[in-house]
Amino acid sequence: MGASAPGNRGRSWSVTCRRLCCTPRERERKLHRELKLGHSKLLSSSTIEPEQRAVSAPAHRKPSYEDILNLPEHLVGEILAGELHTHPRPAPRHARAYSALGANLWDPFDRGEGGPGGWWILDEPEVHLGAEVIVPDIAGWRRERLPALPETAWFELAPDWACEILSPATARTDRAIKMPIYAREEVVHLWLVDPDARTLEVYQHHDNGHWLLLAILKEDDQVQQPPFDAVRFSLGDLWA
Repeated sequence: MGASAPGNRGRSWSVTCRRLCCTPRERERKLHRELKLGHSKLLSSSTIEPEQRAVSAPAHRKPSYEDILNLPEHLVGEILAGELHTHPRPAPRHARAYSALGANLWDPFDRGEGGPGGWWILDEPEVHLGAEVIVPDIAGWRRERLPALPETAWFELAPDWACEILSPATARTDRAIKMPIYAREEVVHLWLVDPDARTLEVYQHHDNGHWLLLAILKEDDQVQQPPFDAVRFSLGDLWA
């Protein structure tokens, strides 16, 4: 093949340069197209189609007592406001708080030793209130309202006193969901114990369906609060 003329070589190099090179604006557009294409591929590979989500999502239904019976043994189940709520058994510090509180109340109020008696005091009783199943950490019934304990594994009468031991896993449910249920069911007395803050909040039900805060005790304050104001004990007994 014959040699190209100098002019032809210049035009050939110019055409090749235009094919291999581009202006900065063209390079920017090309990069933008490549990034956009890559982003689209990434989305298409990681996004779940709506139909797939609908198929995999269980149909919503109201929880039943059978759902509670089928829970693992380490979980406590409650049906509150139409939803199933579960939480693990309490950590040692929280378990000690309600064990110590129950010990201070058991003899004078349940057994009537060193106190007036007249109460049933129980740890974690299961209470059925219509469609709801609620489990206070501790609860008490006056024997004048409940002369004998039920034969069933649960109560169908709201307690006269309930106590919740707050924990990071249960505090929100105890305050936002269970407190209104206790008020609706006219539980007269409610105590909230916080082992982390080392406090006791004492509430009493009012006729308007609201709670009246009677006292906030802390650390090793002396406890002599209704409905158990016939005796006195140190709040410090509850803390590990």
